[in-house]
This record gives sequence, C-alpha cells and structure tokens, in this order.
Amino acid sequence: MARRKRVARIALLTVSALILVTAGAGAWLYEHLNGNINSVSLDGKGGSEKADAFGRTPINILVIGSDGRNNAADCKLGGGCGSAGSTVGHNADVEMVVHVSADRSNATVMSVPRDTMTQVPACKDPDSNQSTPGYYGQINSALQYGPACQVATVHQLTGITIDHFVMLDFAGVVKMSDAVGGVSVCVSDNVYDTYSHLKLAKGTHTLKGDAALEFVRSRHGFGDGSDLGRTVSQHLFLSAMIRKFKSAGTLGNPAKVYSLADAATKALTVDDGLGSVTKLIDLATDLNKVPSKRMTFTTMQTAADPTNANRVVPAAAAKQLFATIANDQSLSSAGGGKKKSSASPSASAAATVPASEVTVRVENGTTTGGRASAVANGLVAKGFGSGTTSGNAPEQSARTTVTYGPGQKAEAQTVASAIGLPASHLTQGSTSGVVLVIGSDWPSGTTYGSSGSGGSSAAPADTHAAVADAHAQTADGAKGCAKVSPYKTVEINGVPMTPSQAYAAASGRKDSAP
Repeated sequence: MARRKRVARIALLTVSALILVTAGAGAWLYEHLNGNINSVSLDGKGGSEKADAFGRTPINILVIGSDGRNNAADCKLGGGCGSAGSTVGHNADVEMVVHVSADRSNATVMSVPRDTMTQVPACKDPDSNQSTPGYYGQINSALQYGPACQVATVHQLTGITIDHFVMLDFAGVVKMSDAVGGVSVCVSDNVYDTYSHLKLAKGTHTLKGDAALEFVRSRHGFGDGSDLGRTVSQHLFLSAMIRKFKSAGTLGNPAKVYSLADAATKALTVDDGLGSVTKLIDLATDLNKVPSKRMTFTTMQTAADPTNANRVVPAAAAKQLFATIANDQSLSSAGGGKKKSSASPSASAAATVPASEVTVRVENGTTTGGRASAVANGLVAKGFGSGTTSGNAPEQSARTTVTYGPGQKAEAQTVASAIGLPASHLTQGSTSGVVLVIGSDWPSGTTYGSSGSGGSSAAPADTHAAVADAHAQTADGAKGCAKVSPYKTVEINGVPMTPSQAYAAASGRKDSAP
C-alpha cells in the first residue's frame, strides 16, 4: 500500500511538473510569437463596417505585397537595397482585397492590378513623416506614404470598407512557402522569365524558397506578360497554399503549426487591430471556417488607360464586382441570376424563423403615399406570410424600425435580413407581433439602402456581371496550370523571345525547381 501511494505521488508530481513546463513553454511561445509581430495604426482610413440584422460583420483585409528591399534578405532576393524600417520608395506590387462574409460561409479575394491609375488621397505616414496632398497616379505608389495610405486609396477606389491590412515582403513569401513544406503549382509549358528568374519545365512542381518568390513575382512569364497575367498565377499559388494549410498533414502537426506561426509572425506587418497572436488566431479561425469551394479568387476588370498604353483603369464591370463585396454577396454560390448575400433570407433561414412563418404589420411613417403597401407586397413576394398587412403609422418617423414582441426576435431578424436593415434598427416591444415602420430614411424601393437611404445595404449586385472577365475561380477548383505567355515578353542578350523560347535558349541555366 505504501509503495502504491509512493508511486501515485511520484506520478502526480510528474504530471504537475509536465503541466508547469508545458504552461511555461506556452507562455514563452506566446511572448516569442507576439514579439515577432510588427504593427502600425490604420487610423480609420478604411472606413467602418456595419453589422447585419444578426449583429454579424464581414471582414475585409487588404493584403499588400511590398517590393521593399530594406533588409539584407530582401536586397538579395529583389536586387537593390533601401533604408530599413520605412516604406518610403516602396510600392505595393501585390494588392488583394480579402473579404470574409458576415456569416463566415464564403470569401472573395479580389486582386487590384498594380498598374491601375487612380486618385491617391491626401496622406501622411506618421513613421516617416512623408506626406502628400493627394495626386492622380499608379495605385501601388500610395505605399510610399505608409500602409494606411494604401488602404485609404483602395477604399476610395472601390467603396469597400477595409478593416485590416497585412503586408508581406519578399523574404516573407520565402518563409511562408518553406513553412508549409512547399506549394504545388503547374505551368502549361516550359517557361523562363528572365526578369523574375523563374525557370520551370512544363508540368507540376513543388515550389519552396526563392522559386516560390520567382513564381509569384513573374509578370512576363504568364498571360499577356502584364500584371493581369500575374494576378491569375498568384491565385493559383494561393489556392494551392490554402489547400496545404487546410490539409491534416499541416494543421495536425504541432511542429509544422509552430513553424508556420513563427514564419508568419516574423514575415508580416499588420494593423494594430491584428497586432497580437490572439487576434491573428481569431482571424485564422474565421478564415478556416470557409471551405475551399466557397473561396472565390477574382481580378478587378480593367480597361486601357486612354492617356498611357502601359497603364490601366477600372472597367465599368468592376463596379459590379466592388458592389458584391461591399454588399457581402457570395460569388461562389450555386444558381444563376443575382446571387444572394450571406444575410439573405434563404441563407439565414436555418438560423432563424422561415419567412413563410412570419407575418408583418408594415406601417408608413413617411409623407409618401403607398410606401407601406409597396414594401408589404415586396415581403409577400419574398415568401412572407399572407397575413402581412399594411397601413399608416400613428405618426411620422425619421428612422425605419422593426419592433417585435417578447420571444419574437428571430422573426424580426428574418424581416430585417430580407430588407437589409441593420440590427441597430430592431427594438423589443411589449405587445405581440412584428411591426415594420418605414421612416423617411427609406424613401423608395423595397430594399433598405437601395435608394440612397442611410441603410447599410445596397440593392443586390448582379454577380454574373461581377465576375465577367474577372478570371473567377474557387480555391478548390484552381488546380489548372498557369498559362505561359505565347508573346515575346522576355529577352536574352537583347533578343526578344517568348518565355518558352527563352527556356530552350537557356539550357545551361538550372531550373528553379525539379
């Protein structure tokens, strides 16, 4: 018995010691990773999100790939060197707006080509004191005035709220690709980009380190040899990396997870809203909720700049693409026509009461005749109960509201979701029923915000039009090969040639990857 007690005591002490060591290591790891993170203030430059009828908000992140060469690793990888600790002279050679829907069911990644001409707003970088009164120029140049200026420029161009930014440099791409054990990509033909130095034989390759950087930097190797072709190949690379992240072999291996976390925190500069391990974990958790088949990669549609053949401007179709992201609409949902936002009745029915089980008393609190009847008819057309009625409110109202009885919040949320009304407009009353009072902030239409009102939602955009010529593909389906340019986009010894011809001409040069 005494021996048994002694063994139990030893076991207890051993377990206690392990817990203490593990806890200590955990604290050390947390502090270590936290110390890796470099963060700066966004200072409200990207606008602010509004919650949907359920109090949920989307996430919009601007991912910036900097061409800065302000450390030894970046100088070696990119050629040329710059000053440390500053974005002065740097350009945002990669810009992607990453949108995660309010209900976390889908995501959109929209690339903005670096050659896009736009208006850069007045900016001042608090770190370098570099400032500008604003100018018309290439969109990637805004980074010279700090990441917040780049965010403000993209926000102004697209109308999309930008909550956060994540900035990665050359060395960061190398570290991240190495941390996941390499990224598998395919090229449609032999390719040698004499500018990025990417040299690959036709087929599939696993890219690590410098080879990964050469691939994502290559703009002369793919498509038409411009930045537009590069965005498509970058989407292929990122899709493959996402699939690798989500594989059990990566996320189920503690050593790989630590290696990835260490590489990520060292490689990234973020806004202070993401400036801690806890916040980055929360973001990663939200991103991981979205299945690969619901992650859509697109490129902003462009037209030639009428004043400069080497630059582009947003095409008319880009407005629809911007609107789908701003309206929180999925680009990966099935079906035709105008696809619905994540806050639409059909998407939220499982979480609330079906529209068919909800009747609404619609009251007109405006001076415009027929408003209640029009909205009530619109609700019935959307599947709300036939007992839905209309009439005049007891008094005029400046604000549109939904008042619900005890225990009927779910019904009110279904109504608010159907018309695009923010959660802040919902109020619990003392009597049974759901009453929608139309205020003067909703002067026309059957969707709140569709006619210039103060609502947070605009009329749904046509998602088919939004992805026209936007090279849309989902992360699970982006397994094709990057299309090697058939044009003479590169040269060797001053002789123009196609990337495939350059590959043959440079037979003595080692390939970037086996």
